[in-house]
Amino acid sequence: RSSDLIAEVGIQKAGHDVILKDTSSKALGRGMDQISKNFAKRVKKRQLTSFERDKLMARLYPQIDYNGFHTVDMVIEAVFEDLEIKHKVVKEIEQHIPDTCVFASNTSALPISKIAEASRRPEKVVGMHYFSPVDKMPLLEIITTDKTSNETAAAAVSVGLKQGKTVIVVRDGPGFYTTRILSPLMAEIVRLLQEGLDPKELDRLSKQFGFPVGFATLADEVGIDVAAHVAEDLSKAFGNRVAGSDVGLLKELVASGFTGRKAGRGIFVYSGKKGGNREINSAAGEILKRYAIAPKKPHVAEDVQMRLVSRFVNEAVLCLQEEILRSPTDGDIGAIFGLGFPPFLGGPFRFVDSYGAGNLVKKIQEYQSTYGDHFQVAPMLEEYAKTARKFYN
Repeated sequence: RSSDLIAEVGIQKAGHDVILKDTSSKALGRGMDQISKNFAKRVKKRQLTSFERDKLMARLYPQIDYNGFHTVDMVIEAVFEDLEIKHKVVKEIEQHIPDTCVFASNTSALPISKIAEASRRPEKVVGMHYFSPVDKMPLLEIITTDKTSNETAAAAVSVGLKQGKTVIVVRDGPGFYTTRILSPLMAEIVRLLQEGLDPKELDRLSKQFGFPVGFATLADEVGIDVAAHVAEDLSKAFGNRVAGSDVGLLKELVASGFTGRKAGRGIFVYSGKKGGNREINSAAGEILKRYAIAPKKPHVAEDVQMRLVSRFVNEAVLCLQEEILRSPTDGDIGAIFGLGFPPFLGGPFRFVDSYGAGNLVKKIQEYQSTYGDHFQVAPMLEEYAKTARKFYN
């Protein structure tokens, strides 16, 4: 779980003393067992000595109550993505922490300003979006609201850097930056599957473009349930921009228990063995057939790749236009280190510069006329195309 791995990087990389709080002894035991197993693997690989492991574990204080919370400098909560639960946790924790304590929420999509509504000290509330698995993924996306103080943001950045993370700071909004740009891409992935594109071919084409994980596999890795939840939430905020596919397909996959790798079955079947060719989940394939739509054009490799990438990149430009991002550099770092955008392409903004804003605008307009208004050029991208501007000089 994310909470356990956040605690792990806190004690191991940042050298902090960490209280790991959970709601039950059973859940706490699972978390401690996971951290202990991870350290045991490091000892086996001679990356840690047994003595160093014991010293690290001594920094961890597992408990089911709020004992000692009156001395903490920061709380990072990682409860389920539900606003009511988040509000309950904020109110409960604020009864036990000092006024100087920073409250950070690890959420991938819920607006931090909404979470902060339950706080009596909104200036101390910040988002810290960790990427899964926390101990391996390098990016930390820090989200500030209009009320987050500079001191709070600086504290979050400092903790992230000590944990060994590559940090970007973005402004609050639905989906922030990374989840927001992933959502139209995910919608197009589902659309292509509905059009009958073989999941293995989709994986092959996305990896051929330079992504480390194939896009059908990515849906399983993210979790079909998470993808469905985020798609519904962001469609309320962005409408057509995250449309193009049927979220009912995702819901039916979830209802059938096909939530992805964590369940052993999603679009693919996961046997537990590493490597090798995974089999397509035939039962999921039957569900896909019920949501089938006729492709409007043949599935040519470059065309499929550009349908996917253009939606991703276009949304990144909108994030810069709306000042969710502070700079193109932050956008490129976030996309590469958080979402696996091909590093050799430099990120979405470097990609626009090399591909040409004008060329990309023509592509998106062509797709809009063929597939509909979920392809719509970002005004900033259109402006850069007209004036031949680049994001980097």
